[in-house]
Amino acid sequence: MTDRTKEQNEALIEEVLEVYPEKARKNRAKHLTTNDPSSDGKCVVSNRKSVPGAMTIRGCAYAGSKGVVFGPFKDIIHISHGPIGCGMYSSGGRRNYFTGVSGVDSFSMINFTSDFQERDIVFGGDKKLAEILQEVDTLFPLNKGTTVQSECPVGLIGDDIEAVAKENKKRNGKTCIPVRCEGFRGVSQSLGHHIANDAMRDWVLGNRDGDDSFESTDYDVAIIGDYNIGGDAWSSRILLEEMGLRVIAQWSGDGSLAEVENTPKAKLNLIHCYRSMNYIARHMEEKYGIPWMEYNLFGPTKIAESLRAIAEHFDDTIKANAEKVIESYKAQYQAVIDKYRPRLEGKKVMLYVGGLRSRHVIGAYEDLGMEIVGAGYEFAHADDYDRTVGSLKEATLLYDDITGYEFEQFVKTVRPDLIGSGIKEKYIFQKMGIPFRQMHSWDYSGPYHGYDGFAIFARDMDMTLNNPCWKLTTPPWLAKTEESESMPEEKVA
Repeated sequence: MTDRTKEQNEALIEEVLEVYPEKARKNRAKHLTTNDPSSDGKCVVSNRKSVPGAMTIRGCAYAGSKGVVFGPFKDIIHISHGPIGCGMYSSGGRRNYFTGVSGVDSFSMINFTSDFQERDIVFGGDKKLAEILQEVDTLFPLNKGTTVQSECPVGLIGDDIEAVAKENKKRNGKTCIPVRCEGFRGVSQSLGHHIANDAMRDWVLGNRDGDDSFESTDYDVAIIGDYNIGGDAWSSRILLEEMGLRVIAQWSGDGSLAEVENTPKAKLNLIHCYRSMNYIARHMEEKYGIPWMEYNLFGPTKIAESLRAIAEHFDDTIKANAEKVIESYKAQYQAVIDKYRPRLEGKKVMLYVGGLRSRHVIGAYEDLGMEIVGAGYEFAHADDYDRTVGSLKEATLLYDDITGYEFEQFVKTVRPDLIGSGIKEKYIFQKMGIPFRQMHSWDYSGPYHGYDGFAIFARDMDMTLNNPCWKLTTPPWLAKTEESESMPEEKVA
């Protein structure tokens, strides 16, 4: 149990909802609840349209496809087909680390856009797109292929990007992937993930079916749904390879087109971000018979659980190696816990992140003695909450697509010691005098995965929470008290 009871948190939810008109109040009431560990994901409504006029923190389908799934692939050129703003906003924001030389054989940090103007809206952008595809081959001849990431106007004016993609492949023999990820599609960036998965399925995944030139082994695995933020996939890969496994693909941080094409040769698909990549994993299970499992490498407790679960899919050699790996890092992670747990013990954390982290990082915080008092997602589905409720204590606040107002009111009442959320919320809560970590891209730090990442995670939480700067800022719930104390006695009366 948290120090707040179920009744207190339910009363808080009712108080927060009172500000809305009746229709909006009924809508938002379905998305806010208190946690019951024995319930399932249906305890809170998710994957629904946001309330018009409310300050939602979600992104769009284009962001889910270009910004998450496709963007980190390094040797493919991603063209944002539409006005320049979306391409600029989605360019280089997530710190998806990669190997290679930018502009030569790696292109994930370069912004390519068709820069729609008014004439393109009127007359269509098909011809312009075809010219751009030829131009990128001239300027960047080592690219392995291209994607066309549709922005909102493309869906409205009817550009036939599929036809352009097919013609481009006839011209240069390279893969060209049209992605119908117009931003207005769906209720959030979640549909963009699904659309990107389907595009990968239809235009890439079967390219090497029947080709036996790639020599597979019994220990081949693919890392799927790890975007290598701050080097996460690299720190994860270290542990898998120390176990004796061979990582033949990374989707999509530091990933390549050839790795995607070789993924059907894997013996096991390892899914880190379930929400963004479970669709393609299910497809490969159906078509190629490849089993998949979700794993979690945040914090030593979950790392050990995941390595053992992964090893169960292989022989006794891998199982023994997993135990050796866990034991070999014991002194390292115990030293981290011994150093930071006394400084963080008992601190309360509220989380509101995108796809997986609101449940995956719980164990890492608990390894440091911290307590989660609120958690939620921007674009989760019922199965995400089903995977979350069992990790949270009873009565913990649970919220879906929380509005800016709701989040602020919850924070003012619950008074967490630390908030982990996104860039849109960061400066609001910092100005409120609350320690904050940007948990979408590790606040310009990382990696956070693996044992090496746990040391960085612990350091960052301590550095943030115990920074003396917070003593210079007065939280709003203390402002009136301090103001009263500073006033003359007769005015207070």
